[in-house]
Amino acid sequence: MNRTARLYALVEELRAAAPRPLTVAALATRFEVSTRTVQRDLQTLMQTGVPVRSIPGRGGGWSIDPQMTLPPIHLTADEASALTAVLAAADASTPYAGAARTAAQKIVASMTGPASAAAQELAARIVTLPTHGDSAIRAAVEQALSNNMVLRLSYTDAAGHESNRVVEPAGLLTADGRWYVVAWCRTRRAGRGFRLDRIAAAAPTGEQAQPHNLTELLMGSAAAGAIRPTALASLAPPR
Repeated sequence: MNRTARLYALVEELRAAAPRPLTVAALATRFEVSTRTVQRDLQTLMQTGVPVRSIPGRGGGWSIDPQMTLPPIHLTADEASALTAVLAAADASTPYAGAARTAAQKIVASMTGPASAAAQELAARIVTLPTHGDSAIRAAVEQALSNNMVLRLSYTDAAGHESNRVVEPAGLLTADGRWYVVAWCRTRRAGRGFRLDRIAAAAPTGEQAQPHNLTELLMGSAAAGAIRPTALASLAPPR
């Protein structure tokens, strides 16, 4: 078994045993390698963001949080290269850019030989020009969307008018290189699209948002003007 396969197998072995920890000695016996090799592999998994942890003391060992991991996904070399390239194109203003960066690193780390070199070479040939983006605002938007929370924000519209809004995010729209939060605006009592680079401040309120149909909000929101009517028409539900 090569190292890449063993790393995947280690994760699955820990997932199967969770929440019970496994000792390094037991893992070494299972994979027929030295305890030093297992220790090195576990450190590699930690460095790449896999949620493995060491539990000290008697009855301790290594464990993993199964809710924070996914089972192995078998990708072809072309699929892995494509994902690496797409993730490499995410700049600092892109929602979930941090997760995209670490995901790309994990994909490259899981590949070996010519496939790994090809993926890294392709990613290096993709250049994304830096754009304005506030990491705190992006993180607040990500949190609100992931946890379905009401979001309080300060917004400056295209005419330069500033306003404070309480919104219920339904999703994200990207058009012409810009990102919009599509949400139900409690102030306007209608669907609205808020450009991320025009949000001056944002904070989740902790209140659970009501579910909203993204397509319906998008069809009626100010963000609809950002894309061609034909593109919006394809989102319309069948009559």
